[in-house]
Amino acid sequence: MKFDIVTLGNKKAGSIDLDNAVFGVPVKSDILARTVNWQLAKRQSGNHKTKTISEISGSTAKPWRQKGTGRARQGSKRATQWRGGQTVFGPVVRSHGYSLNKKVRKLALRTALSSKHADGNLVIIDDAKVDEPKTSSLASKLNSLGVSSALIISGSKLDQNFVKAAANIPLVDVLPQQGANVYDILRRETLILTKEAVVNLVERLK
Repeated sequence: MKFDIVTLGNKKAGSIDLDNAVFGVPVKSDILARTVNWQLAKRQSGNHKTKTISEISGSTAKPWRQKGTGRARQGSKRATQWRGGQTVFGPVVRSHGYSLNKKVRKLALRTALSSKHADGNLVIIDDAKVDEPKTSSLASKLNSLGVSSALIISGSKLDQNFVKAAANIPLVDVLPQQGANVYDILRRETLILTKEAVVNLVERLK
């Protein structure tokens, strides 16, 4: 399908053929949800931890003898029923990540790209480069595109002036094409791709 290419100043700069296999697949919300949950699970640090009875400092002696006191038997003052004692079945350091089929991950990325195209929230620009790292200049160009919340995906190498200019603009993220992912695409309203990013993504996902 034909799609118009514009410059950062919102002037027409030609057109490009978008592959239906990447930008025209049916939108399946369950595939997107599975992949977002998988991404967020991998991000969790998993470093929560409570002390077990062996890690708590204190005496190892029985508080009192087993029989003859009239009180309940006790084996340790570090047990869970004592103040300052252990936590039973508390969290331990672990990974929250789990595996997700590679075909599902690729389908989810194609679906995310297709959903932006179907909603009219896809913009393709000729390149993501600026002469100097000025935030105000880039912000005015994005305003001319009618963009307030956007993920900008460039080629394999980012223009550092562009990255620095975009760093202080709220709700605007910049990624190289190899970093394109479902979560970041969905969390911003508009997806902006460069021509190079489109070519690379089609080659990667087709």
